Amino acid sequence: MNGTVPHLVQYQGSKRKLAPQILQYMPSHIVRLVEPFAGMAAISIAVAKEGRADTYYVNDLNEPLVNMLQEAINHPEKLLNDYATVWNEQFEYGDDHAAHFYVVRDRFNAGEKTPSNILYLIARCVKGAVRYGNDGKFNQSPDKRRHGTTPKNLERNVYAISKLLKGKTTFSALDYRDVFKTLKMGDLVYLDPPYQGVTNVRDNRYLSGVPFDEFAEALEVLNEKGIDYIVSYDGECGGKAYGEELPQSLDCKKIMLNAGLSSQAILLGRKSTTYEALYISRTLIPHFTSLPEQAVLFGGAAV
Repeated sequence: MNGTVPHLVQYQGSKRKLAPQILQYMPSHIVRLVEPFAGMAAISIAVAKEGRADTYYVNDLNEPLVNMLQEAINHPEKLLNDYATVWNEQFEYGDDHAAHFYVVRDRFNAGEKTPSNILYLIARCVKGAVRYGNDGKFNQSPDKRRHGTTPKNLERNVYAISKLLKGKTTFSALDYRDVFKTLKMGDLVYLDPPYQGVTNVRDNRYLSGVPFDEFAEALEVLNEKGIDYIVSYDGECGGKAYGEELPQSLDCKKIMLNAGLSSQAILLGRKSTTYEALYISRTLIPHFTSLPEQAVLFGGAAV
């Protein structure tokens, strides 16, 4: 990947650092890249940086997040001006600048779900980890050690992202299955569903969870339609698996990507490498004449 790929702010679960590995398994030319669980749209940005796709479709059930991305791409100056206003307010609180975070959080939860408010909350919250309570309200706490991404640092990245995606991107805040209804041949779908989770219960990092069986059935529909897709799903750390593998009946190829040392393990005095699984759809596999050695078929058979 040539040059630095721009990003807005730290966002837990983002695939920004894994993007160079993920892009290895994407075609050199994509008619439309679709992200049904876009988050901060890290993969769309990375693909656009390489000029691989003609158009992009960014979707996430978190509507304020999608609105923020849309404004960053289509109206970067407005987002930057509004963000600077919110960001600078914290200095009116003196040494208790973290108190400002709660003020903005209360405004957001009361209905002021503006792009600048959610961007500030993400920029200031602990580890960029978005959390929602059972009542659907943002309930993460601020990182009291820092003030969040400065408007100056944000400006460079916002304009870079806008230049890459403006005029090429459509947006929505739909259930992923509704996004699937719009798919057509030539699309490449990159899926990074809520961490497994994937149960019927609410995942407090997202507005809703994704049941495992429902998700597997939806992928089978893509198989039947011949739609290319790539899924980030389960993984392992320190020899311990987390999350459930996708069904073998999908005929995907499973790749294990090295995500680096686990920060949690380091805090506990251990050095454990995290591996995240990537599933390549059966319709996409013929695009590649060869795959790296870490590629495995379901059942563990070497490629």
